[in-house]
Amino acid sequence: MTAPDPHAQPAITDSSSSSLVRAAIWVAIGALIAAAIVCVVWVLIGTQNGIIGRAFLTILLLAAFAGVAIIDAHLASRRPAWFALASMVTWVVTLLLGAVLIWLPERYSFGGFNRFIQFLLIVLILQLALLHVRLYTKAFARHVTTFTKTVFVVTIVLVVVLAVLLVIPLVIAEWAEFPDFYWRIVVAITILAAVGTALIPLVNALFAPKKPRAAQLVPPPVAPAPQAWPTYADGVTPLPVMPDGSPDWNAYYTGYPSNVSQAIAPVAPMAAPPWPEPAAAPQWSEPAAPPAPAPGHGTPPAGYEGFPPPPPLPPIPPRP
Repeated sequence: MTAPDPHAQPAITDSSSSSLVRAAIWVAIGALIAAAIVCVVWVLIGTQNGIIGRAFLTILLLAAFAGVAIIDAHLASRRPAWFALASMVTWVVTLLLGAVLIWLPERYSFGGFNRFIQFLLIVLILQLALLHVRLYTKAFARHVTTFTKTVFVVTIVLVVVLAVLLVIPLVIAEWAEFPDFYWRIVVAITILAAVGTALIPLVNALFAPKKPRAAQLVPPPVAPAPQAWPTYADGVTPLPVMPDGSPDWNAYYTGYPSNVSQAIAPVAPMAAPPWPEPAAAPQWSEPAAPPAPAPGHGTPPAGYEGFPPPPPLPPIPPRP
């Protein structure tokens, strides 16, 4: 059983966090409706060049965004409130940028495939930035000091700015040219963001309290159980010992030790179990004389020997 991590981000449980996630879902619904309205207006007032293909791509984009929003809503209870909101906002931005790429006029004939690749790169950049913020926040929560707070805020701002600077050229690369100084700024911000990202783990490695490791209990080696010396059939008397140290197995079958083993270590033979004593024959006695009959019809009482016996009683008739 593992102990709970004290540095883990709390899940969404209270009412304020739930309302925050609910607000994020409503933001996603509003963005979906707004994107659909903008696309409909563009269909009505735009040019006829590739309008059917763009409308089909728009439907796919809106369906994909709806599916992602549903998945985020189901996963919101397992995530921190700020991360659920940030994830929903990231997908809203992705939806808007995808709609722009679909309905932005093409400058070149092969721009459709390029825009699809650009859209995939935009999704990758935004999701990597969101993942970076999530992992960086976990590392920052391990050891919070004034120095780490400053580094954390500056690094998060640099990562967000870097993501924006990388996404803008992917959206309007066909209609705008970016000077060399722009890319110099992108490289400089990338270096600073990488340094800030590495500082927090280094500070944690040096000064953060170590997590207690569960002691691994190694069971002691179990000694082999000593082999019991064989006995006679009674299970109590041990067998005699032969000269080579082995049991006298012949004594087990015969009940008496062999000559060799008896000369070395005489052992009394197995005693026969005692036979039960025969039960004593029961003593028969003469039956006792029956008691004298009570005075009645058969024998006249004393003093009436000369009188005849009384007549017998009449039989009782059977009951009908």
